[in-house]
Amino acid sequence: MNILIIDAQGGGVGRQLVTAIRERLPGADITAVGTNAAATSAMRKAGADCAATGENAVVVCSRRADVIVGAIGIVIADAMLGEITPRMAAAVAQSGAKRVLLPVSHCDNIVAGVQDQTVARLVDAAVQELSKFSKFQNGSCGGV
Repeated sequence: MNILIIDAQGGGVGRQLVTAIRERLPGADITAVGTNAAATSAMRKAGADCAATGENAVVVCSRRADVIVGAIGIVIADAMLGEITPRMAAAVAQSGAKRVLLPVSHCDNIVAGVQDQTVARLVDAAVQELSKFSKFQNGSCGGV
């Protein structure tokens, strides 16, 4: 299973996702795409198998992923202080992949009806959802 993690700004959420997935689903093939070099670097250092940066990487990797994970802003154009372009948001939203979105209320996007939780708790919930999907296999980013 090819998991694509997308993050922006400093890559803190993505870093935590990579770390938690690597620990609890060791067979997962993780590709990290940052909207900037800092986000990409943080996720790569956390243990992503492959990493890339920028709009085109989000578009291409979204087509190839089985599951896309990130803050809810990855499907909202101009979210994350403008780092999510309309093309990125459309690529994630139109992907055939399953999406596991963390309900993070930041940068003028408020998720109503969801209790405010720590990122660590949201990451834990995301990994629990991922573990429900089919068996994870080691890969070499060939699928993503």
